[in-house]
Amino acid sequence: MKNTIFTGAGVAIITPMLQDGSVDFEGLKKLIDFQIDNGTDAIIICGTTGESSTLSDEEHRDCIRCAVEHTHNRIPVIAGTGSNDTKYAIELSREAQELGADGLLLVTPYYNKCTQRGLIAHYTAIADSVDIPIILYNVPSRTGVAIDVATVKALGQHKNIVAVKEASGNIGYTAKLAAQCGDLVDIYSGNDDMIVPIMSLGGKGVISVLSNVMPKETHQMTQYCLENNFAAAAKLQLEYLNLINKLFIEVNPIPVKDALNQMGMPSGPCRMPLYEMSDEHKAALHDALAAHGLVLILPFPQKQRM
Repeated sequence: MKNTIFTGAGVAIITPMLQDGSVDFEGLKKLIDFQIDNGTDAIIICGTTGESSTLSDEEHRDCIRCAVEHTHNRIPVIAGTGSNDTKYAIELSREAQELGADGLLLVTPYYNKCTQRGLIAHYTAIADSVDIPIILYNVPSRTGVAIDVATVKALGQHKNIVAVKEASGNIGYTAKLAAQCGDLVDIYSGNDDMIVPIMSLGGKGVISVLSNVMPKETHQMTQYCLENNFAAAAKLQLEYLNLINKLFIEVNPIPVKDALNQMGMPSGPCRMPLYEMSDEHKAALHDALAAHGLVLILPFPQKQRM
């Protein structure tokens, strides 16, 4: 069996922005420290939640560099380097390795949708170009491309392809993945509302949006699973379910960045075309955060109508 990159809760960390839209690198360092101080098991930088699609090439590299240097080997740093351009994904993956990333997260090619044979060729070309472990990222709701179980099984033969972030939301697919590929790749939940179900099938943990606001609690949920205390883990899963759902009340990462703003943490605005949440959704998110003591229980301020 290949080495596991991490077990437990890895945070799909946001990229905080200043009000002028530039990356807040000092804020990113503060968020990394907050995560590590509260038990997070890995930092996943420049993923979907990190708004990688609207970062410039320079910003993308600088975020990876910042995360690696500031984390300073305290926990693993996994860099999102996926692309729908294989050549570019290879270049970015090589640079992430040179910058010191411990692993790579590679989303399936999007928009120019490829076949399963194309996925095998794409991922194999990237895996051949680096010497660090790779996590495949299956999120068909965003990419329009699903990785078949047979494709994962074929890719799992490569020494550098060690895991799958499974975010299809289909527990039947996850069960087949575990049954047919569990001895080849580790499985991480890519959905916070399915941490316990996926870990009950042998998953090693979660790559989590929830961890941005509740790192200690998300870590604890995964630890219960790893200790085979699924009753305690399920209790936490259900306790946090409303907040998890509210963190996806609009497209990720709009709600989680708003949540961190409400909590007084470094976050700032999203980059367009992602847009500010509606007042109604902000209020619902505020109530969910307040229920867990993450913000003061006060009436959420509504904008004055002109």
